[in-house]
Amino acid sequence: MVEHHPVHNSEVYLLGLPQRPSVPPPSPPSPLTPSAAEPIPIQELCLDDAAIDPSTALDSTTTTTITTTTDGSSSSSSHDSSSSSRSLVAKQRLSTAIHVLNTEATALRDLVRLYETDRVAAAGFDAAIQTIITATRPARQNRDWGRDRGSGSGGGKLVLVGVGKSGHIARKLVATFNSLGVRAAFLHPTEALHGDLGQLGPRDAVLFVTFSGRTPELLALLPHVDAGLATVVLTAHRAPEDCELVRRRPGMVLLPAPIHEPETVSFGVSAPTTSTTVALALGDALAVAAAQELHHRGAGGAGGGGGGGSNVSAVFAQNHPGGAIGAAFRKPQEIREIAVPLRNIPLCLPPAPASPLRPSRIQAAHRNGDSIDTSSSGNTTTTGADVLKAGFDSESGWVRVIGANNEEELASPSRIRGLEVTKLACDARAIPDLVVGRAEWITIRAETRIAQAAEWIRDMRMTPLRDDGGGGRGEEEEAEMAGCNERSILAVVEAGEVVGVLEAGKLLEWVD
Repeated sequence: MVEHHPVHNSEVYLLGLPQRPSVPPPSPPSPLTPSAAEPIPIQELCLDDAAIDPSTALDSTTTTTITTTTDGSSSSSSHDSSSSSRSLVAKQRLSTAIHVLNTEATALRDLVRLYETDRVAAAGFDAAIQTIITATRPARQNRDWGRDRGSGSGGGKLVLVGVGKSGHIARKLVATFNSLGVRAAFLHPTEALHGDLGQLGPRDAVLFVTFSGRTPELLALLPHVDAGLATVVLTAHRAPEDCELVRRRPGMVLLPAPIHEPETVSFGVSAPTTSTTVALALGDALAVAAAQELHHRGAGGAGGGGGGGSNVSAVFAQNHPGGAIGAAFRKPQEIREIAVPLRNIPLCLPPAPASPLRPSRIQAAHRNGDSIDTSSSGNTTTTGADVLKAGFDSESGWVRVIGANNEEELASPSRIRGLEVTKLACDARAIPDLVVGRAEWITIRAETRIAQAAEWIRDMRMTPLRDDGGGGRGEEEEAEMAGCNERSILAVVEAGEVVGVLEAGKLLEWVD
């Protein structure tokens, strides 16, 4: 007869919780069974294992401590645990970012020191610039220049070759060279062996980009590159004898771009990071230096066009008309482009009735020996001092003032600068020539060309008035009576609304 006894186990049952499907316990891990001839291996201790994995740190926040109150409700401490874990993860992320940035900055500083002190690196950079200039300078300019600086027919381009991350660097450098007026093209080494070798012309120069200096695709391409073409290699090697490409093509120019330590040491992975940063920076230095020599004033333009007086800035502006960069280089054409937007002009409001600033202004003026007219001052009016302060704070120097009948009036920068100290406490609207109402603004259409608007303003200023017997008048008086002078306010109108303002004198400065 089989006796039945209670079964004892370590399970804990919580009453009152919702039912969930039971999950069988996991199988125990299989024990390690080493052979009798080999000792039991000991895993290498890695301190990084103690670091928190961001993917698991947040999961750990689901562990909660449940306490039961007298009324049967439950409270959780997961909120504090979650905040602490998130803060720790954020600090770890920022620490990683700072480490990467510091490492790459250190590599760039070492690269600068290399080219400042190492003769091989300096000579390689000079030779690389000469190679680029010789190949890309127009042939008609290269005849005389070649006799002094080296041979080369010119009229060609710089062909950059690379694969993988180095290929991406090469493509970016091609864009930079072209934007600066140095003709360049990218050639993929594998595609080159399948027909793209036709890109190489007899006047071209070739720049290989390879960190190792022995990239198989580049080594396979090298025998098919005409030995008569000038070649440069941007690589991590400091000495020509250490680079496989240079050993196979002895005349190749070495352009060192080393890093201070392997990326595996810096980040634990050999992903191209520091090496690509250094290569990109050195390539940018090549592009800028070559462009400055090609397009310095008096040398004539190349690649990007331009005449004998062209320079790098002008060539770049011609080659980059689009986007925010192009807009920054583009010269304004319409008057709306140089006008100050009306919506950006701050409104000058009177200070609070008990403002302590007004007495201090009066006391300061008395200390300087100036007399102040306070007959028009009041606690609720906008004074000349208020307009002066608002003009100082305004980015454009313009100030809006609410005039009589709540009409909008303007104080321009030149009028504010002409404000007399004795008028600071006076009502701004009572100060002559400080604020100008809409009735006195000179309206002009927003699409009017700047040159046309300037010519119109000049005609208004030069139009003589009929002599009414009052005698001769000076030029300034004539202009003032004609209603137009350098301080006149031009209101730029679009769709019947004033969208911007401009002083007549500023308009004339744009075309002079």
